[in-house]
Amino acid sequence: MSFINKGKGKEPSMTPAASMTPGASATPGPAAAISDALTAEERVYQETIQQLQKTYAKKIKPLEQAYCFEGFHSAPLTAQDIGSKPMVLLLGQYSTGKTTFVEYLLGESYPGAHVGIEPTTDRFVAIMNGPEPKVIPGHAAAVSGDLPFSGLTKFGTKFLSRFQVAQLNNPLLSNLTLIDTPGILSGSKQIQRGYDFISVINWFADRSDLILLLFDSHKLDISDEFKGAIQSLRGHEDKVRMVLNKCNQVNQQQLMRVYGAMMWSLGKVIPTPEVNRVYLGSFWPRYKTPVGTVYDDNAELIASEQRDLLRDLRSIPKNAALRRVNEIVKRARQARVHAHIIGHLRSELPSMFGKDKKAKAMVEDLPAEFRKIQTRYNLPPGDFPNPEAFKSDLEAFKIVDFNKLSLKLIGNADDALSVDFPKLMQRFPTDSRKSADIGLEGGGGGGGGGAFEGGSSSSGRSSEKPAHHGPLETPIVPYPPPYSAMSAAASSSSARNPFGEDTEHNPGILRYRALFDDVSDPHRKVLAAEGAREILSQSGLANERLRDVWNIADWDMRGELDQVQFEVAMRLCERLKNKEALDMARRHVFAELGLLNRFNSQ
Repeated sequence: MSFINKGKGKEPSMTPAASMTPGASATPGPAAAISDALTAEERVYQETIQQLQKTYAKKIKPLEQAYCFEGFHSAPLTAQDIGSKPMVLLLGQYSTGKTTFVEYLLGESYPGAHVGIEPTTDRFVAIMNGPEPKVIPGHAAAVSGDLPFSGLTKFGTKFLSRFQVAQLNNPLLSNLTLIDTPGILSGSKQIQRGYDFISVINWFADRSDLILLLFDSHKLDISDEFKGAIQSLRGHEDKVRMVLNKCNQVNQQQLMRVYGAMMWSLGKVIPTPEVNRVYLGSFWPRYKTPVGTVYDDNAELIASEQRDLLRDLRSIPKNAALRRVNEIVKRARQARVHAHIIGHLRSELPSMFGKDKKAKAMVEDLPAEFRKIQTRYNLPPGDFPNPEAFKSDLEAFKIVDFNKLSLKLIGNADDALSVDFPKLMQRFPTDSRKSADIGLEGGGGGGGGGAFEGGSSSSGRSSEKPAHHGPLETPIVPYPPPYSAMSAAASSSSARNPFGEDTEHNPGILRYRALFDDVSDPHRKVLAAEGAREILSQSGLANERLRDVWNIADWDMRGELDQVQFEVAMRLCERLKNKEALDMARRHVFAELGLLNRFNSQ
């Protein structure tokens, strides 16, 4: 579920705009028809976000500004911060597979991505939806009125030089924004970044709907810097999930020991009695050949764990509005307590002489002052900040310069917490919405795009054909990339219809999967050139035509075909046998399989 706000160079409008791919034609098309046909539940969610923006701007933001909430916590939120797409933050030490995990989800590489065993991702990258693949530098992204990153300007030039937005046209990104981060290093290397890494992590964590901490099954040691990053996520425990990656590179006995060692290490870092959820997996893009030794004895366990994680990810868009309300309520409670603390410290200063002495005494004994405030205003102790951290932040200010407590501003915040936010919660339907979900197995109606049926079609890959391709007799309908972890082709056999797949209404399903499994290398999951020659020759097409088919399907010129490339080749042969022109056949096949980006690049 996405809420796109209008406006450039100023704070975006409070009204979420209709869901539409940037750069798409204004002429009503299939996407517009779907947008106009929003269900009652979808309208409720959109209206809730709009009302949440208004309530925050009117009743919470003035309280934050009056008592310098930004200096102790985070900058005030813009309408775009509240209405932006759900965000998933990836954290981990270097070479744990963060960038590869993103490629696994998308089914393709994003602009500027680089993968290696050395620390390769040296910057923060926000992977977002866009009409075409491109990279937006950090300085431009921070001042863009269309992107929710204006708050990053406070981290300075050195950070913005290490931040960028990567855009590409992918259905998953119509519902989510993924944040790829630099690998967390050790020792002085971490300090030499030139910006406050932990503060940047906190900024993204505040705005994220899910935080994934990735670990490598071969590198379980937690450096001091990674420990600091994990501990900085306190207050966001409900968002954090642990992912133990590369589990198929150890055998069953080793995996049991690795898992136990990981839980022991986390127990020393996270001081809570609850056991964190740890997902096991090996997240490797299906268009790449796995590296290293692969063990099959954990295959069933790993597949089950990966399905659980994908199910967690699929629920994010559906729960985005609920989480937004939850985050604003949490922030409002923090701002309310912060105002009471600042107002109390200011009111305790003498009117004439001895202000500095009194201020110093109060700062030195902040826990005692916190207890006074709790008793006087009947505030819960759990809402108060850490005294030492608050004292450190307070050193940058003079208490005498703060405002005294405003009962009007406090009253507005109390009114929002007791009246406005409960009303918003009552608006939500009790049943879940399939249309806001990404990749619900077996969900959606006919004619959809497999795992992305429903909400993605209105704001995912544009159904408008590229202008230079010429007119088509029938419109090309885009489908999700079959390489994507959430596509129909990637779903488990248990998730498919036992009476067969609906290949007529969902051409994105790989029809030649069984044949490929029979003739391909079972370990590398590729079909050699000789094997492909034997099968493609059975189509009866002339060698000249088969040569064209091979050149199209073997786009990376490896001399072998993976599962999707084999599907492309077989479908091209089908259409050519039916006397369809090669260029027309290529366009239709690539569109059916969700490979429009690949088609446009050829």
